[in-house]
Formats: sequence, C-alpha cells, structure tokens
Amino acid sequence: MMTLGNPLRRLILSAPLMLLAAWSVLAAPVQAQELRIATSYKLMTLDPHYANLNENTSLLSHIYERLVYQDEHLELRPELAVSWRAVSDTQWEFKLRDNVRFHDGSAFTADDVVYTIERIRDVLKPPSGGFRSYLTGIKSVAAIDPLTVVIDTDGNLPNLPLSFSSIFVMHRPAQGGVQTTEELNSGRPVGTGPYTFESWSSGETLKLSRNDDYWGGKSAWSAVTFRVIESPAALVAALATGDVDVADAIPARDVASLNNRGVRIASIGAARINFLQFDVSRDTLPGVTGKSGEPIPNPFKDLSVRRALAMATDRGILVDKILSGYGTAAAQVFPAGLPGTSASLKPEAPNYEQAKALLAKAGFPNGFNVVLAGPAGRYPGDAESLQAIAQSWARIGVSVRPIASPFSVFNTKRAAGEYALWYGGSSGETVDVILDALLASPNPGRGTGALNFGHYRNEAFDAMLAKAESMQGGPERNKALAAATEFVMADQPIIPLYHFHHIVGYGPRIASYVMHPRGWTTAMQALAATE
Repeated sequence: MMTLGNPLRRLILSAPLMLLAAWSVLAAPVQAQELRIATSYKLMTLDPHYANLNENTSLLSHIYERLVYQDEHLELRPELAVSWRAVSDTQWEFKLRDNVRFHDGSAFTADDVVYTIERIRDVLKPPSGGFRSYLTGIKSVAAIDPLTVVIDTDGNLPNLPLSFSSIFVMHRPAQGGVQTTEELNSGRPVGTGPYTFESWSSGETLKLSRNDDYWGGKSAWSAVTFRVIESPAALVAALATGDVDVADAIPARDVASLNNRGVRIASIGAARINFLQFDVSRDTLPGVTGKSGEPIPNPFKDLSVRRALAMATDRGILVDKILSGYGTAAAQVFPAGLPGTSASLKPEAPNYEQAKALLAKAGFPNGFNVVLAGPAGRYPGDAESLQAIAQSWARIGVSVRPIASPFSVFNTKRAAGEYALWYGGSSGETVDVILDALLASPNPGRGTGALNFGHYRNEAFDAMLAKAESMQGGPERNKALAAATEFVMADQPIIPLYHFHHIVGYGPRIASYVMHPRGWTTAMQALAATE
C-alpha cells in the first residue's frame, strides 16, 4: 500500500525472540563498550570546511561542533551557542556556551568563531570552500567578549542561525596563521565534540576515542570505529554476522532477511525529494517527437501536458514495489510535517482517463515519444523508477525510452542540455533551500536556480519565496513557505516522486537508534544496551 503518512518518526523495529549465535555475548558494561559502525560514507578529508558533503558532515560531527544544531525534526537547538538574537535588520548577536574546552585543553571562546568565519569566507578557495555560500552577506564579525559574537550583515539575513547549523567551529591556532587542508589531513584535528581523533585511513577506517571532558557529559561508548563498506552486500553481511553493531544505507530488499535473523531496523523519511524535471524553455527538445518520429514543438511548455504526465505517474508502484515500502510518495519537496511543508498537498493516485483528456486538450490525443534520462545507482530505486514510469505513461499513449547512466555521465549531459526530461534528486537543510535551488528562477546574484536545469521561471513564485525568506524562522515563515510551495506546485514544473527512507540496521549491543532526516550516521544516535 502506498505510504502517504507523516514520516517524521517512522521507526520500524523488529522484536525477535532469538538473535544470531554470533551475538550471544551479553552487552559489556556501558563504560567499556566500543561501538563498531559500518558506513557507506567515505570521509574524504579531516578539514571540516573543505567540502559540503553529507559524508564529511556526518563523520566529522563526532570531533567538531556547530554553534547551532538542527535536530531530528529539523528544528534549531543550542549547541556551542546557547542563544542568538537579531539586534537589528543588519546585526546578530550569539551568546556562547561557557566552560567548553577543545580536545587540547584550551578554552572555547568567541575568537574561535571569528577565526572559523574568516577562514571560510576569506581564505578557502575553490575547489575547497564549500561552505562559503552560508556566509554570503556577512560584512564583519567581532568578539565583543569571550562569550559574545556580533555579526554585521550587508542586509537582512533572518535565517543566519540556520546557516551556522551547517558550519563546524575550529580552534584558532595558538601560533597564529590559518591551518591548511593539508595540515589538517596529516595532523590531529582538534574540536570540542564528544569524541577525539585517533586515526584515519581514507576510504577505509576512522577511529575515535571518548572525550571524557565533553561539556555534554560522557558518551556511553569508550571508542568508536567506522569501517567504510561501499558494497551493499558486504555491508549487510558485516551486520548479519555481528562484525559490526550498526550499518547504514541498508537496501530495502535486505530488510526482511535481516529482521528474520534478529537485526533491528530503524528508518525515516529523508529530508530530500526525488522528482522528474521538465525542460520548459526551449522551443524544440532532443528526444521528443511525434508518434511517427517527426519533430514537434516542446510539449512541456503546456501546463496541461505536465499535469497529464503527473496524473499518469503511479507513485504507489515506486514506493511499494521498487522501494519495498521504504519511501513516502511525494507531493512537495520535503516529507509532510517538516517545517515549511504544506498540509494541503497530498500525493495523487493515478487517473489515466483524465490524463488522456488533458493530453488531447493540449493537441496530443495519441501522445508522443520522449527520452527519459536518469542516473543509475545514485539514489535508491533510480534506474528502476525510470522503467516503472515508462510503463505508467504508456497507458496514456506517451512512449518513453528510459536511459540510465552513471551519475557523472548523466550530470554532464544534463548540464549540457542533452535531455528534455530527467529524474533527479535534491536535499537541503530546509524547504526553501530546495525551492531556491530547484524551482526559483536562475539568478547568480541571489544564488538561486543552481538545480533549475529546466530553466523554469515564475516571477510571482520568486516574489512569494523571497518574502518568506525575509522572515525569521517560526510559524509565519513556515506558513509563507507552504503557500509558496502550493503556488508553484500548481504549475507543475516538476513531478515529485518520493522521499526515500534512510535505513539503518543495528544489533543487540544497541538499545535503540535515533534516525535523522538528513541521513547522518553517528555514534551519538546509538543508545547502548545495558546489562
């Protein structure tokens, strides 16, 4: 059955009577336990500011911390900052946590925040510097006292605290200067987090030890070892045999067999969207022809065609069959219930007769031919989804030729305009991050439209989105974002397909595992079982 419910806390746990023989050892006392995690995330650097990638964010969050933390409901919570406030439209004040120490014993102060901002904004250059966009608009930053930071901006930045939920704070070197990425990768990174660095072998392992002086209290795990296992089969095998305690990126097809062997499963709807995107700008398109193969004008400029194809898309098949139930049918960019989403937008069941009528109204009573492109192996169910969509659209006369290719090939050809219609994915900290990138008119000055490869433009939507983003976080901002989403989705520039679920498996040494919609895999999410 198609999953349409709120995925915020969808936690699926098995309760078997017997566990694998390999797990017959009782849980060790909490103070002496080592946690073993198999992860698909390959840590590429120990520099927390080098690249804005989920794998770096997830693993480095054990060592480094942020001023603000985005919790499992995507709400902002204090971390190294205990409070923040907008002093005016162009100034923010952050009060910092007292009695926090870096792993080398030195005190955390406002000067470290100043160093962090200046390092990202002024020193790191492409291809590094993946976090510079979060600091756009900051004019100056100053340490007013050891526990107060004041930031002046070029204009109104109501969402600045959210930006700091993506930036790890580094320690200003005692000897002065700025640490380079090479120095960090060859040395011993120092943060304020719950774990200290022990060793790292790129693409293989990351070893950590408990920070017994952590301001948030001692972790249950005395040590943590991450093993990078990119092969899904090998990752599942390591979990099933008890070689590891936790494994992320579990394929949906393996959940039932793992359950039968005593493995417990946790899952949550991802804070992301997988979708189909139309090229609505060009007059003619590659791979789009009439039923006899003749060139035709771009059909996707017509809302009736876009709506017809959306009506003929069977999301239930995608979620239930291809994702094995570990997904949520989509009608907007984030799973319903997260901040900024609309309660009014709900996934539609397919209506082939009405879709045919809309195609006929648009001048295509017999349909047309189209190439549907997408990546293979980039997202759960990507290549299989192309095949399923082709079968659904055939019922309204639209003949689809699916083309799945490695992501690097697909991404290059999409950017070059070689596709008319494609499958894609997008994620972000908030609804407006995705709306800005995917659906807002391309505007380098505002930094919008980075993923708007279909060149969709809607000035009314742009204005609604800009107004929502001028508001500080809270119910009014969320309401305005929901209204903007409803407005733009009525124009159908994309067809939302699904929000796939992050799936984690864990063994008997874990009492429970708290999922995060950003897909992070951390020791902090694993609660140790007691004797």
